Amino acid sequence: MISIVTTAYNESENLPVLYDRLCRVFDPAGVAWELVTVDDHSADDTFAVISAIAAKDPRLRGFRLSRNVGSHSSIFCALENARGNFMIQVASDLQHPPELLPDVVKEWEQGGQVVWVARAKREGDKRTTVGFARLYYFLMRHVVGMKEMPPDGADFFGLDRKVVDALLQCGEHNVSLVALINWMGFPQRTIYYNRPPRLHGRSGWTLEKKLKLVIDSITSFTYLPIRVMSYTGLVFAVFGFLYAALTVRSALYGHPVEGWASLMVVVLVGLGLQMLMIGVLGEYLWRALDESRRRPRYFVESSTFGAPSVIHSPGAERLP
Repeated sequence: MISIVTTAYNESENLPVLYDRLCRVFDPAGVAWELVTVDDHSADDTFAVISAIAAKDPRLRGFRLSRNVGSHSSIFCALENARGNFMIQVASDLQHPPELLPDVVKEWEQGGQVVWVARAKREGDKRTTVGFARLYYFLMRHVVGMKEMPPDGADFFGLDRKVVDALLQCGEHNVSLVALINWMGFPQRTIYYNRPPRLHGRSGWTLEKKLKLVIDSITSFTYLPIRVMSYTGLVFAVFGFLYAALTVRSALYGHPVEGWASLMVVVLVGLGLQMLMIGVLGEYLWRALDESRRRPRYFVESSTFGAPSVIHSPGAERLP
């Protein structure tokens, strides 16, 4: 069976269209499939729409979370409750065409346990968006060391059951899901497509969420920022000792170093670097504290098939 997993935040207009297109793709081919949809605590009637579809078609299973936790934690909820042999994560805004999913399944049947689907071109995006995206994936590939990640990133993916079971053993909260899957190292394949615009609504992928993803991706898989801090401190210490030696030498020869402005520049630059280093250490320290709490990623407020509200955590028994 193929499981289509999707998260929804204020997607009440898009979900019926997604469901209809999935039916047109899979039903004529006689493929057994299900749709697992997680409502990330939407402010509209998204969950009511999910419930209405599920009442007519038991292949749709829906969950509403008790608070907004973000797309990656919501995807974990969907994966934990999916029952298929192969699971494909798609966006509910229809920017991931359902008509492309048979090609994803074909790559899985040919041995790809992880199938990335990446954009052939980033048409319609602002130059700044494209530039920052390329910088991010360059850092992930060449600095963090994830060579198998697609050069321009992946929009969505398909995972074999074995990969999903391994993924659910990872308990990190503050992590990039794409980076984590790439780090696991299962056989990977990539296909490309042209991304259509959103059908309805506005994207909830804000600049703040993008910045958090960048920080999570770096702090979760490399200690390079801390190593750079050590090297920077060493360089400043060497220059400090050299400047101190120069000052003593000039004083001994009757030419004491003068200049209040130059002294303030050194002090302010040094303090700025110290504050930056403290901030980097704080990011690592906060994530260590957050992981040590071992709180569940999310709480299920309600579901479409009458199951009671439950708390899910990695390794928990899946709902029937």
